[in-house]
Amino acid sequence: MAKKKTLNTKVSIGRLKLKNPVMTAAGTFGYGEEYSKFLNLNNLGAIVVKGLSLLPKQGNPPTRIVETPAGMLNAIGLQNIGIENFIKEKLPFLRQFNTPVIVNFFGDSIKEYAKAAERLSRVSGIQALEMNISCPNRQAGWSIFGTDPKVTSKVVKTVRNATDRTLIVKLSPNVTDISLMARVAEDAGADAVSLINTITGMAIDIRTRKPKLANITGGLSGPAVRPVAVRMVWECSKAVNIPIIGMGGIISAEDALEF
Repeated sequence: MAKKKTLNTKVSIGRLKLKNPVMTAAGTFGYGEEYSKFLNLNNLGAIVVKGLSLLPKQGNPPTRIVETPAGMLNAIGLQNIGIENFIKEKLPFLRQFNTPVIVNFFGDSIKEYAKAAERLSRVSGIQALEMNISCPNRQAGWSIFGTDPKVTSKVVKTVRNATDRTLIVKLSPNVTDISLMARVAEDAGADAVSLINTITGMAIDIRTRKPKLANITGGLSGPAVRPVAVRMVWECSKAVNIPIIGMGGIISAEDALEF
């Protein structure tokens, strides 16, 4: 009888070794514990937790989520418990699993990004960092971190100098040329790029003639964005030599295989 071939699913991202390439997307998976009742977290390649900032943030006022055809708009505003609370309250639970933890983080300034990265890098049980420079639901001016190549280069270089952990940069789809932004991140020291984040969108209540979201605009996610995500991953794959983590609109294994 012929021996069954074993598929090697191992992948590397910088110095980080994963048993398989299946990872959670920051934001959608909370801090990990929420989904542990539904699946074995040891089966994942990595757990990517909800975005964290130096101090807790309340996020945007409601209404923060509305349904759209084949997706939804969200304007949560990066609500989170803060880095210190995560380390004390959430990380101990994740340490029991044989799955690397990747912490998504952000700042309101280049200095805050560096401080956050430096703090997270001093904690055991965190194997990699994912810089969020691409959330479309923050205050005016914040998007410059992910849409202006010069600013992107500066913030990534600063964080690169602040951490020795594997560094992933999450790119914004709300740009003219995402492959350019991928090259900028690579040149600035990123070990990998992840894409896409949500696409800026808007929904109107025709009865009130007002936006459905209190924030007016929000980030579009769901099956509707997957063709855009696949196209952007393809474009970046031709532009950089570092690993690319693809996401956006995945609801099945077949969807994931498109990437």
